[in-house]
Amino acid sequence: MEFTEWIRGRTDEQLRALVSARPELITPVPAHLEGLAGRAASPSAVARALDRLDRFTLAVVETLAVRETPASKEELRALVGAALAEGGPEPALSSALDRLRDLALVYGPDDALDLGPGVRKVLDDPAGLGPRAVEAFRHHPPEQLDEMADDVAPGAEGPGKERLAAALSEPGPLVAEVSAEARGALDQLAWGPPTGRVPNARREVRVASARSPIEELLARGLLAATGEESVTLPREVGLYLRGGRVHRDLRATPPPLEGAGRDRALAGRTAAGQAFTFVRAVEELCERWSVDPPGVLRTGGLGVRDLKRAAAELDVPEWVAALVVEVAHAAGLVAAGGGVDGEWLPTQGYDLWRVRSTAERWVALAAAWLHTDRVPGLVGERDDRDRPLNALHADLRRASAPGVRTATLGVLAAAPGLAPSRESVLARLEWEQPRRRGPLREQLTEFALREAEQLGVTGLGAMSAHGRALLEGGDAAAALAPLLPEPVDHVLLQADLTAVAPGPLTSELNRWMALSADVESKGGATVYRFSETSVRRALDAGHGAEELLGVLARHSATPVPQTLSYLVTDVARRHGRIRVGTASAYVRCDDPALLDQITADRRAAALRLRRLAPTVLASRSSRAALVDSLRAMGYAPVAESLDGDVLISQLDSRRTEGAAPVRGTSPANGLDPEVAAAAVRALRAGDAAYLARREPVDAPDGRLPRGPATATIAALQDAIRQGVRVWIGYLDSQGNATSRILEPARMEGGYLTAYDETRAAVHRFALHRITGVAGV
Repeated sequence: MEFTEWIRGRTDEQLRALVSARPELITPVPAHLEGLAGRAASPSAVARALDRLDRFTLAVVETLAVRETPASKEELRALVGAALAEGGPEPALSSALDRLRDLALVYGPDDALDLGPGVRKVLDDPAGLGPRAVEAFRHHPPEQLDEMADDVAPGAEGPGKERLAAALSEPGPLVAEVSAEARGALDQLAWGPPTGRVPNARREVRVASARSPIEELLARGLLAATGEESVTLPREVGLYLRGGRVHRDLRATPPPLEGAGRDRALAGRTAAGQAFTFVRAVEELCERWSVDPPGVLRTGGLGVRDLKRAAAELDVPEWVAALVVEVAHAAGLVAAGGGVDGEWLPTQGYDLWRVRSTAERWVALAAAWLHTDRVPGLVGERDDRDRPLNALHADLRRASAPGVRTATLGVLAAAPGLAPSRESVLARLEWEQPRRRGPLREQLTEFALREAEQLGVTGLGAMSAHGRALLEGGDAAAALAPLLPEPVDHVLLQADLTAVAPGPLTSELNRWMALSADVESKGGATVYRFSETSVRRALDAGHGAEELLGVLARHSATPVPQTLSYLVTDVARRHGRIRVGTASAYVRCDDPALLDQITADRRAAALRLRRLAPTVLASRSSRAALVDSLRAMGYAPVAESLDGDVLISQLDSRRTEGAAPVRGTSPANGLDPEVAAAAVRALRAGDAAYLARREPVDAPDGRLPRGPATATIAALQDAIRQGVRVWIGYLDSQGNATSRILEPARMEGGYLTAYDETRAAVHRFALHRITGVAGV
């Protein structure tokens, strides 16, 4: 049975499964099923399909690839069963064949199974076996092949290549003739890789003149020279050395995961705590960057010093700070903007994100991390040119990163209540995707495990319920919300000018505390300390002493200590008595004696102050420098505008336009079911037109169908679902009204794709040109 005919004989449900599992086959949709079959056999499409196979299913493909002719399921069962380390091949073999048929990698009935076109070409050295003898010796001179054939098959007739291939088809007698050293060399190549390096591999040597073990093998054709210093083991010889088996120590099921058992409830609560902490870290970073944004490097990215500063401010290691920065960027909360050189600023999307619930904010961050192609774990390493990789730099992109994260979390989700070890996870991934392996994959897997724990997707190394919902597309916010710590709306004010937050504070109270006090320690309870500097920071932001004390009294479970009241009132009494403006800058004060004190202070000599009036001093320094200098001298000035209004310095939060957050590109099954169904209908219609070669039919007589646009679209959608023909009126590009008989296939992007019976071809029709629809 030909592959195209087999594709054509698949049911619509089977075709939908094919295009859903391999969406690249319908990008764009082929004109007919023959085109689909050709695209399915292309090397790139076959390679992508093979990359999705697990170790056992790939072994079934390799077993078929070793054979030249189709095999029955019974023969396949015997070959695969001989390689299994334990148990029988069923039911794993039947499941593997069903999947391979769904992927169109294997076709045919159970008594004649064969690989799809192009699969054998893509598989290099299947199961570690080399090329067949005919291929291995195709570049050897005919004279040399004749001499080798005379030695290994004396008396046979025909060309040397054919006689040599016939002798190697049963290489037992030839292998038995070689020395023990030569047999040892064969055994080293038996289970792959089948290639090796030998000096002067193309030397001409006869069986009688062979002096070394390698020469014994070269003379008998048991090794074939593929280059000046490279040799390969012919496939027939490799199969003989393996005893007829294609694989060794094959597993029909994935290796079991090993690790420490975890209480699911405890793991979930731990993950929820990590999730809450990560959300607060992103919020704190954006708040700080809205006031004091770091610059963008000339080469792009965030400077090393800025990353160190962010780590110190967030009180986390640098790799965690890099993860916070990268996830905030991937979620669209941070972007480059600002002046000419650029600054990293929060986006307008951050303001929308901030007003959502904590669970919803975490879902946005975790989904962005899961789907981004950026790798925060590479921050601090060096590229191929020995240049450091900075956070937010374009060189952090790795196309395989989202797939590795998803696969890693899938392994964790398969073992609820278990914290698998790193080696166990890597072994499972190697079995699930054997063609996708290498140092980068191991590194990305380690990053995924570490970052999932930090984000709160996992807890104590085990998958959480909200992490599983995130992976499977469920309601992760609903699963996380009950586990999050309840925010508290009060603190405990103490006489030593500290305040203890017994839990995570509400967003409003957290901003008040961050503005009026400094964090002294974090942990189960956060300790804040009030100081003259922190109180002045709140006053600079436009809040009065009474307002500040009122907020503290309202949100304190203990009375406001007298020491704190004295501190706030004392700072407020001195705050703003001195006004600084632009002269270059000036100092204004209603108390001339205080200005006399300033001018008499020797520390003010560098300010070059000059008395303009009893209550005004002028300076050549800038307003900002003058304010900072006076504060360093122990005064408490505030800046004012030209109109005499106090300038509020801390509420000037800046924003920039940001890119849309990263989103998943496709549902879990690979393709939207409606898109797959529409593609199959279009393929069926196009194939019917391709095969039928029908002659055009005449359109019905009478007035052209006319109707409202909404009714026309609804009628076409019904016709697509029911698979019936319709009669339409259509305006061509010149505005002429025509009549068509159509078999609609799909409707998208303002166009209708259908088989036009009046033209005997598949066409696309602009929906706005269809005047109406009627039944046929």
